[in-house]
Amino acid sequence: MLIRVFSLRTAALLAVAGLALAGSRVAAQENEADMTAQAQVPAIEGWDAVIDGLRDLPALMLARLPADQQNDPQVQQEVARLALAAFGSVALDTLGGDADFPQFLPTIGQVLGVGQPNADTIYRAARIAPDGVYRLTGTRGNLNQAVIGQVVPRNAETGSRAYLDLNALPVDNEDRFSVIISATRPQGYNGDWWELRPAANRLLLRLVAYDWAGEVSPTLALERIDRPMARGRVPAAVLEQRLRGLPVAAGFLGPMFVDHVEQVRAEGFVHRFKVPDFTMIGGLDGQFYYETVYDLADDEALVIETAVPEVCPYRSLILTNGIYETTDWYNNHASLNGHQGPVDSDGKWRVVVSARDPGVANWLDTAGYPTGMIQGRWTNCSDTPVPSITLVKLADLDAHLPADVARVTPEQRDEITRARRQAMMQRPHW
Repeated sequence: MLIRVFSLRTAALLAVAGLALAGSRVAAQENEADMTAQAQVPAIEGWDAVIDGLRDLPALMLARLPADQQNDPQVQQEVARLALAAFGSVALDTLGGDADFPQFLPTIGQVLGVGQPNADTIYRAARIAPDGVYRLTGTRGNLNQAVIGQVVPRNAETGSRAYLDLNALPVDNEDRFSVIISATRPQGYNGDWWELRPAANRLLLRLVAYDWAGEVSPTLALERIDRPMARGRVPAAVLEQRLRGLPVAAGFLGPMFVDHVEQVRAEGFVHRFKVPDFTMIGGLDGQFYYETVYDLADDEALVIETAVPEVCPYRSLILTNGIYETTDWYNNHASLNGHQGPVDSDGKWRVVVSARDPGVANWLDTAGYPTGMIQGRWTNCSDTPVPSITLVKLADLDAHLPADVARVTPEQRDEITRARRQAMMQRPHW
């Protein structure tokens, strides 16, 4: 009886094995057929250039860093993230950028963290043609700053960019404006007009909020008015050209600032502020920058102290990590502006930078990054002081602060950070 049961089981197992083997053969044949079919499909012109560019970009960026960072698995993955952010930013423009049918698309920000975005700013860009005639319409809102800059190719011209201040535009009783953008003023047109520079190929929009929850962003519509409103099928040659341009643009954007922290460190600006000039690479007119590398142990803190100019519509401090990605300000208390960080009773603005929350209201959270950059901005201010910076032990912090410095509990900090996140997420990003 046992022999018979064993034989039945053996037969069943052999049958199952036979079915599995037959299934494997069928699957192998189907896979071979798929591979053969794929081999017969023509290649899409330009697609391999995209894949090759994406494959090579992280290594290109990593090569700019010191050997210890190149060999650090954490830094490697962060460089890969930054490369993907650069590719994502350029991919959006490749998909949606059209000088004949322009729209303001997201460029950089908390998700697309390349280019060290300012925490208070939402960035968008639109492709344009220098010979086009465009109309910008919308409502003005009341942001701290709403500025459009004309972007030109590298080495196309020197000097500062041309800017349009949306807050300075005249509006009707419904807060609406309309402005024509072109190389020459249209004949017979007497309305608001902005001269387009000969080499301009993009418009970069900066929407800067001081009170994230309370200020109202503008609404914007951009249209080309010297051509009919009818968009036909995009020719294959144009689509291919855009594909081939994608890795070139990402190859420029991704590595652009990845070694900036190390460059500033090599210049000796560690816990000592440097005054850089970003005018030639898109820095906003009227904006004064100061920055330093920070390098902190868990039991250390930096105390930043400065007088505040008598007239100063905008001031801020942000952090970056070691590859110049802005520290995640949505989910950490990692940025402060003049609305969020008030001055102390003696009129000085003091901010503490540390890995652990010191219970001081004006705190910048390094969010797990032991080294990175601190960058400050004064915009359109009557003076541009460079703050002092002092390295202290957290245990000795109180000795370097006024007795009445504003403080918060851990519960209050959590509420503040949640409110920041809610306010930022409710701003229009697209």
